[in-house]
Parts: sequence; structure tokens; C-alpha cells
Amino acid sequence: MRIPLLPIFALTLLISLCGAPALRGETFQRTLDAFDTLALPGGGKAATTPAEWESRRKVILEGVQAIMGKLPGDEKRIPLDVRVEEETDCGTYVRRLISYASEPGSRTPAYLCIPKSALSGKPAPGVLCLHPTDNTVGYKVVVGLGGKQNRQYASELAERGFVTISPSYPLLANYQPDIKALGWESGTLKAVWDNMRALDLLDSLLYVKHGKYAAIGHSLGGHNSVYTAVFDPRVQVVVSSCGLDSYRDYYGGDATKWVLEKGWCQTRYMPKLAGYQNRLAEIPFDFPELLAALAPRHVLINAPLKDSNFKWESVDRVVESARRVYALHGAADRIAVEHPDCDHDFPDAVREKAYALISGVLSK
Repeated sequence: MRIPLLPIFALTLLISLCGAPALRGETFQRTLDAFDTLALPGGGKAATTPAEWESRRKVILEGVQAIMGKLPGDEKRIPLDVRVEEETDCGTYVRRLISYASEPGSRTPAYLCIPKSALSGKPAPGVLCLHPTDNTVGYKVVVGLGGKQNRQYASELAERGFVTISPSYPLLANYQPDIKALGWESGTLKAVWDNMRALDLLDSLLYVKHGKYAAIGHSLGGHNSVYTAVFDPRVQVVVSSCGLDSYRDYYGGDATKWVLEKGWCQTRYMPKLAGYQNRLAEIPFDFPELLAALAPRHVLINAPLKDSNFKWESVDRVVESARRVYALHGAADRIAVEHPDCDHDFPDAVREKAYALISGVLSK
């Protein structure tokens, strides 16, 4: 029987884009429900101590990397070679447009905001400020240089005495790295790596207090802050605004959102997720597990009642599932959610709560 060439070509193209293992479920076989966060590998037992739960955390990280790709080691951790492109006096702080060598063959643009008190000899805490989706101004929005209101958390934190670093997200605005040529399976992990290198940069600065940092972000930056903290224990405070609900609840489970270059399956996110259309519960990781993997670190989530991207009801289920692991660590009060009566926004009152949390944790 003669097999038409076009379907074979189409299938080959789809496999090359998505990755054959994800399409056939061979890379990672989910055996535990994402919302049953205390369940341990092997079945039939729930974790009763943080030490026991570490085996579940290991499985979660395996699932994450089955989709995002494997986190690199020191082979990509080259000298940062920081370059200052522009400097602006902003009153109480200095804003620098910089770039740094995040890996061989790639330089990441970022804004570095430094309180003048830190430059004068009083080291300040550092915050990683991750921007929302914006294909025009990109990372400029978090330092108040255009875009929507209520996204300028990097400049506001600098005014409050924090050193802030705000890397650009790959494949948005003026930052267009060739992620496939660089060896990345997802734009998400490339962003995580760039963020980790931004923390390396903070670690290198004499005017920054080292050892623990915060990560804050809205929308794209909201889930980017969670992903980064899962991989990097230096992030001790996570603020995620309008950045998540369960994958299985995303837009009500609409299957049309789970195809290549849509929703979570875009090149700049995780193309392999397209292999899980119509079987979202089988995705190797989900946000109940990701938040649980952050325990006992501090997490604040902004989930507005009228957000059309991520539903607050799903956020509450996610948080309650993660809180079981937090309780196991004796830290049930370290994960919290706010529900302002607004749309996909980061209103003043919630930002102020976020800044207070960051200050309280990083000042200790």
C-alpha cells in the first residue's frame, strides 16, 4: 500500500517541533496526581516528614525537566562580562541598562536599579523582577518606561531601598536569542537560566546582600518567578501575580489552547506540552506540585476575581494542595493568596503587601 508523503512530512515536522517522547508519553510517566501533593513515589504512602517528601520533590523536578529540558550545569556558567550600556539618575537610585553573558553565544539585556545608599557603602537586599508579556517595551515596563500601569515593581522596590535586576524574557521585544541553536528545548528553561545568571550577577556585587533573594513578577513574570525559584534555592521569597492556575483548568481545559504556538505550547514557553492535548492531567508537573516544591519558602500569590487568564477558584485549589506540604514543614502560614476585585492586574494594595513581605524576609 502506498503511503501519502504529505502526512509523513507533517508528522515528522510535528515530532521535530514537539519532541517525540512528549507526544508518546515516553519521557516521563505520571503515576501521582498533581493535587495529591503528599503522596510518595511507589504508591500507598503519604509523606509524614519533610525528609520523606524529598523523594516526591525529586520526581517533580524530573517531570519539569521532561518538558522544559534538562537544567544545564557549569558548562554554560561562563564569566558574566557585564556591560553598562546606559545610566540614568532616578533620584534615590540609579538605573543602569546592562547586558551580561548568560551562556556561550548569548547576552541577556537587563535593567539594574541601585539605591544610592547601597552605592554609598550600605549593601541592600536584591530582588529579581520579572516582566509580563509585552512584545513592544518588554522588560522596560517593570522600571516604569512604558506599557501598562501597575507593572513598575522594579522601580518601586528600588525606591524602597532594594537592588533590583530585571532581565528581558527570550523571544519578546528586542531580545531574540536563537534558543534552538543554543541547545534549549524550551524558552521557559532559557528564561530560568537567564534569571539564575542574573542572581549570579547579584552575588558578584559588593553593594548587594548575598545569600537570599526575592523574585516577583506579573503574568508571564508570575509563573517565571515560580519556575526560577523551583530550580534556584537562593530565591527565598516568591511573589506571583496573575501567573498561574492548574494546567488542567487553563481556559477551562479548552483543547484549542494546547497546540503548537498557542498558550503554554509556544516556542517561548514549552512546545512539548502540545503532546498533552486532551490529557492535561497527564502533564508531568503542575502548579500544586511546583508550589509545594518551594516549601518552606515564602510565597504570595495575587489571583484577582475577574482575571480572564487564570481563574481564582483554580488558584485556591492549587494553593490548598501545596499548603499540605507547607504544613508538613511547619510553615502553613508561609503561602498565601490575595483576591482583589479586579481583572488581570497587580493593584497597589497587593503590591504593597508584596513589598512588605519581601522586606520582612530579606531583612532578617
